[in-house]
Amino acid sequence: MTIWRAGAPRADAAVVSVAMTAAPVVGLGLGAVAAGTAQLADWLTGSPLIAAVIGVAALAAQTRALHLDGLADTADGLGSNKPAEQALALMKRSDIGAFGVVALVLVLGVQISALAAAFAIHRGPVALIVAAVAGRLGVTAGCTQPIPSARPGGLGSWVAGSVRVRVAVAAGVVAAIVCGALGLIVDPQTAALAAAAVPLALAAALALLARCIDRLGGITGDVLGAMVETGAAVAILVLAVRF
Repeated sequence: MTIWRAGAPRADAAVVSVAMTAAPVVGLGLGAVAAGTAQLADWLTGSPLIAAVIGVAALAAQTRALHLDGLADTADGLGSNKPAEQALALMKRSDIGAFGVVALVLVLGVQISALAAAFAIHRGPVALIVAAVAGRLGVTAGCTQPIPSARPGGLGSWVAGSVRVRVAVAAGVVAAIVCGALGLIVDPQTAALAAAAVPLALAAALALLARCIDRLGGITGDVLGAMVETGAAVAILVLAVRF
């Protein structure tokens, strides 16, 4: 899920379960790196927009844009009017169609513009970290036991059902508490928004998941990536709210 090597000694069901459960923890680390990079850009340029672009780019760079690729492929699959099997085959192709391009432009546009607004009110670094955590909580939720894989092969079939529901719920509660605590670095309002961003981001990711299950029959690696980017966009939007 990142460019950083984890050095796992094996790859079996137990390791997969831990990895999918720990996805928000991975997000915490990635978000911290991106937040530091973006904050440096903000200090050097005084431009919230430049800082936002650098921050989003830093997150993408640490995953080789894996989740953005999943977003584009999922949009192409959902936008297709072909049967599920053919839509899944379309998602496996290396090229990107019109639906994928539009999804990338819109989601990245939301992420960058909302993050720029968050930087303008001194919440940018917190917004990046919360987005990385909340977005990857969608991976944990998407891998819970009732949710099937859309196809017999691929990442989806390997990780589907690897997380117990009660474990995913606990991960969500912990993520909200941690994000709220991070928000206190800025002020109590930011803390409240950071905590609220977690369930709101997860709700958006689960709405997308429900559509994918209905249209495609379950999860794939692409679907999980799309959930990450969707949840991240919503989380940043929440942190951009003024009150």
